[in-house]
Amino acid sequence: MTYKVRENVSGIAISETRIVIVLLLLLLIGCGEATVAQVPVTSTITSSSTPTVTATWTHTPTHTPTATAPKTPTPSPTSTPTATATNTPTPTHTPTATPNPYADLTIDALATRTYGGGLVEIVEKLHETETFTRYLVTYPSDGLTIYGFINVPNEGWKFPVALVLHGYIDPDEYETEAYSTRYADALADAGYFVFHPNYRNYPPSDDGPDPYRIGYATDILNLIAIIEEQSQDETGTLRRADASQIHMMGHSMGGGMAFRVATVRPESVDAIVLYGAMSGNEQWNYEKVFEWTGGRVGAFELAASEALLRQINPIDNLDRLAAPVSIHHSDADTVVPIAFSHDLCERLTAREHPVECYDYRFVPHTFNGEADRVFMERMIRFFDNN
Repeated sequence: MTYKVRENVSGIAISETRIVIVLLLLLLIGCGEATVAQVPVTSTITSSSTPTVTATWTHTPTHTPTATAPKTPTPSPTSTPTATATNTPTPTHTPTATPNPYADLTIDALATRTYGGGLVEIVEKLHETETFTRYLVTYPSDGLTIYGFINVPNEGWKFPVALVLHGYIDPDEYETEAYSTRYADALADAGYFVFHPNYRNYPPSDDGPDPYRIGYATDILNLIAIIEEQSQDETGTLRRADASQIHMMGHSMGGGMAFRVATVRPESVDAIVLYGAMSGNEQWNYEKVFEWTGGRVGAFELAASEALLRQINPIDNLDRLAAPVSIHHSDADTVVPIAFSHDLCERLTAREHPVECYDYRFVPHTFNGEADRVFMERMIRFFDNN
């Protein structure tokens, strides 16, 4: 507000001015909460005998105050409960037990599964002598194609069957007619229908898994089942094989496989010859394999618990073994300890299981010379007698 008062104002003029100010204050109070815009108020006083006071007062509110009704608390709308979607619990994934990687490797598991299917098929003739003919063959094993050879006597009918299982050879150096061919030839000359499989991972066979060399053993189990079935076909490739008489000779690694096969399928094997063979105790075997390979192979096999190994080891399942056993080992063997063969010989003797045990002197892991000749004679005689 602006007040203008002339300098010649008398005492009355001053009093009147005070009255005007009081009136203005009263008006302001009456306006309550109204906000007053500061609009200039001009008070003009003229000096005369009867002083006239002209007061002009203009009140322009910035907004016309509306009587504000006392705030009745607006009730917040009680939230009408919206049907809360009850979370239908998403079926929680029931954790399944991690599959036991050893479960299918036990003797019981191998004994309860099925084998066979498919045929032994001739690929080509490899060699012919006066007494037998050798053919390159293939057969299926768990979806893999396995190569090998058969020696078939040239004359006669229904020959007893012999499987010759070779030992470890570096697959990069392996040839189908390997060092063990001489044992297959000796058996064919003696009148046996001989199978010499390469196994998986040995060219030109397909590659496949082989923990504890059970993949190799599976290739033999499939082959035996195929022989039993296909030999019944009077016009087929195996028509001259007598599947009621099946014998196995295994050298080194092949000996360990023969032992397992005879334990898994005792009803199909008539006799086994173990020659410088690996043990039926996989702890012993894979300690050696781990050493031989500088730790590249064997970690999985050695990680199994003792309880699992007892289910996997042929040595711990001797009650399943039915075939008589002939054991041959050299005391000069620097590859497979002769103690492996002595342990098995003692166990079988203690159980009164039919077994013969031969130690050879001063010959290497793979026999040579006179020791090799004597070994072959003993092998053939043992098969003939069983």
